[in-house]
Amino acid sequence: MLRIAAAALAGTAIEFYDFFVYGTAAALVLGPLFFPTFSPLAGTLAAFGTFGVGFFARPLGSVLFGHIGDRHGRRPVLVISLLVTGASTVAVGCVPTYGSIGVAAPVLLLVLRFAQGLGLGGEWGGAVLLTAEHAPAGRRGLWSSFPQVGPAVGFLLANGVMLALSATLTEAQFTQWGWRVPFWVSGVLALIGLWLRSSLAESPRFLEIDDHARVPLVEVVRDHWRLVLLTAGALSVGYAVFYAVTTWSLAYATERLGVSRTVMLSCVMAAVVVKGALTPVAAVLGDRYGRRPLCLIGCAATALWMFPMVALLSTGAPLLMVTGFLGAMLAFVAMFAVIAAYLPELYEPRVRCTGAAVGYNLGGVFGGALTPIVATALADQGGRVPWGVAAYLTGVALVSLACFALLPDTRPGQVPTPGPESDPGRSGAAQARATTG
Repeated sequence: MLRIAAAALAGTAIEFYDFFVYGTAAALVLGPLFFPTFSPLAGTLAAFGTFGVGFFARPLGSVLFGHIGDRHGRRPVLVISLLVTGASTVAVGCVPTYGSIGVAAPVLLLVLRFAQGLGLGGEWGGAVLLTAEHAPAGRRGLWSSFPQVGPAVGFLLANGVMLALSATLTEAQFTQWGWRVPFWVSGVLALIGLWLRSSLAESPRFLEIDDHARVPLVEVVRDHWRLVLLTAGALSVGYAVFYAVTTWSLAYATERLGVSRTVMLSCVMAAVVVKGALTPVAAVLGDRYGRRPLCLIGCAATALWMFPMVALLSTGAPLLMVTGFLGAMLAFVAMFAVIAAYLPELYEPRVRCTGAAVGYNLGGVFGGALTPIVATALADQGGRVPWGVAAYLTGVALVSLACFALLPDTRPGQVPTPGPESDPGRSGAAQARATTG
């Protein structure tokens, strides 16, 4: 289990490194380099637009790689998705700027960002299911939390490299070539990830399935559409809060408040360190007390904390900003630490890779793709304290709270083969398969 969990963590860390390094670059440099004819605000919005393309690609990646995972196994998903994401990230670091090739530059950026999202859309489902389906029932939350630590590690790697370059290079050097280095580093990380995953065994739960879904997406849409929509809505708040803290706040504080890039990266990284460290702790609580109760607590805490977080951010004082970010990350951990165990327990095994991944990544579209763009636009309409951003994030939290309230709970330690009661939106055929399976 330790070897499987370590390989899953390493892979998600590498793939999220690729995804996050783009978000940091979008907040700091991509606007002027690839959209120089726009105003500073419009350039930032355009850069965040290319950032959002990756989220819209993720559900498509879930469908593509979910089909592979449900038909041919979880293990192939881990290898192919890592190759796709790694290659596209290295290529982003090689794209000439607008000043060199004109409009072709942002077009290439969009295409490669789409490929990044496609690969990441498959990565999460494969890594989480391989871990969850190997894990003993009573510790499924704990072992499944290892892939959930991966995003924090990937974020710290991405921002650590950016921070080191920002601190050692001049502004001209960073703008000219320094921002490309983190993208090139992805190639080395991808090779390490492939080596770690080369000896993993296939999921025993997948090998037990006698009747594999012919077209998993069709069954998911037909039998589990309500469950997919509820999980997507429930997870939206996590994405919204995380990218408000890690992406939008970087652009807002550096451009509007005059906080240095180095200070902002340090503040955000401090909060993410705490998030990564507490993820296994929250997962153990989920094993003991249930997944949904923690999710409901996290949503409620988010709704209560967004106005204080925005107020603390608007001060521009490092200690107060870190305090605001920490509160948001604690609420985030309560939800997302247990999601890797919760989602697989909600779907029947024959379509689990597709259903869980599509629901998870649709939440990214609803919460992650739009948040930096909406928050940037709302902040531009307000005064020094962007209360509109706080209201937006609070609204997303309340919607997610309602969705979690409508989802069924899963008993800690149960075998991940849900019964008919798990999804009221299922067809009779799906209920029969779950009951007999």
